[in-house]
Amino acid sequence: MTASILVVDDDPVQRRLLETALAKSGHAVTVADSGEAGLKALEARSGDDIGAVVLDLKMPGMGGLGMLEAMRERGLEHPVVVLTAQGGIDTVVSAMRAGAFDFVVKPVSPEKLVATVSGALKVEQRGTAAKQKQAKVSSSQSMTFEDLIAASPVMERVLRLGRKAAASNIPILIEGESGVGKEMVARAIQGGGARRGKPFVPVNCGAIPDNLVESILFGHEKGAFTGATEKHVGKFVEANSGTLFLDEIGDLPLDVQVKLLRAVQEGEVDAVGAKAPIRVDIRLISATHRDLIQRVKDGLFREDLYYRLNVFPIHVPPLRERSEDIPLLTQHFIRRLGKSETGGRVKGIAASALAMLEAYDWPGNIRQLENAVFRAVVLCDGEVLTPDDFPQIRAQTGAVELSTNNAQVRIDERRLAAAPVSVPAQPAADDGSTVRALDEKGNVRALSDVESEMIRLAVDHYGGQMSEVARRLGIGRSTLYRKLKELGIDPDTGRSVRLAS
Repeated sequence: MTASILVVDDDPVQRRLLETALAKSGHAVTVADSGEAGLKALEARSGDDIGAVVLDLKMPGMGGLGMLEAMRERGLEHPVVVLTAQGGIDTVVSAMRAGAFDFVVKPVSPEKLVATVSGALKVEQRGTAAKQKQAKVSSSQSMTFEDLIAASPVMERVLRLGRKAAASNIPILIEGESGVGKEMVARAIQGGGARRGKPFVPVNCGAIPDNLVESILFGHEKGAFTGATEKHVGKFVEANSGTLFLDEIGDLPLDVQVKLLRAVQEGEVDAVGAKAPIRVDIRLISATHRDLIQRVKDGLFREDLYYRLNVFPIHVPPLRERSEDIPLLTQHFIRRLGKSETGGRVKGIAASALAMLEAYDWPGNIRQLENAVFRAVVLCDGEVLTPDDFPQIRAQTGAVELSTNNAQVRIDERRLAAAPVSVPAQPAADDGSTVRALDEKGNVRALSDVESEMIRLAVDHYGGQMSEVARRLGIGRSTLYRKLKELGIDPDTGRSVRLAS
């Protein structure tokens, strides 16, 4: 499989070696000497033809991690293979969290490089076909709340609110981290309301260049500005009689927010260069992963627009707070992707692999889970997904002790308070290796204090290996990470605070 590959590396010798290895395999190679230059290449018109990116992580200026973050913010979904030096595993983990497909360690052999890039191209090609097919299905069918996969109590509350919202026509603001499924909730609201069957027009406000936002949202007349060779009706008019979904509303420039406020209040839009406003009848649903109240305080979002949009707020919790949904979502993705990608050859997932997925905290939420399952389905050689089919997740979760007969394993979210605490007859001296149950006066210490010390001690004792810490404490990783944040311990580095004497 040959394609166009973008190589981003500041080292001219390394760049030439990579270019030569890929070119000998029949790939067309484009090179860039910095993260900034790499982004420009991807955003240019020719960037649509780039099948994969080979990216060095250590570069002056915008490094590899910075470029990955910028790609994610701008909606550039090219698969990325990152280059790292020996001993850079911590950086690799960060890169995987930022969306990298795979990594190779320098110096890399031409065979290893070509094989890794070929794997990325294979997933990209099939992913594009799957997205096109899904787009056709989405355009021809309305989604309802019955189509949403949710088993957790927190998501049941979201569905209840969504059904109530669908019965009205008021503006809705859906809040939640990137990848939690905000657009799916919006589609279900439309499918459950009076505008089902009408246009559903999604717009990612964060992916539109600032100088084009006004034109794309409200439209423009022919000749309104340089390059306006044809009339464009805009997304508001496109969604007339239906639903307009403005994703990442918090990224809109302030000058566009003024026109958006008028459109929401008056029900009409002013196209760039038009002589008269255009009346529109839309249902407006907005979404954001940002804290809009803080952006209002910072002067980055208009307060009057915030209250116009936030009439009916719905918060979609992250996947780490609804681990009950992971088995259902995983099976759903296996059925859908396995049928389209392998003709139904992949039929399920081993209990050990499912336990590993449940132990992971999913910073990219459902979108990351879907991509992980999709990659595993494409690369799986058998009928059942195993932990080996999820190398990125396995590398980050660490070793998980599972039964050899592959019996069902669940990660229980047990509170630390449920664990028995040995109470000595007299308070022991605190040398940093034990947790005291009694205070200096012989009274039982507050449970929160004991729990805090126990977690700090475990992090120190197991050298910041969070999977091992969670397992030994008998709590889930999501619970552990939440408590780490409350205690001021960096969950990424595992750096603990010394116990108080």
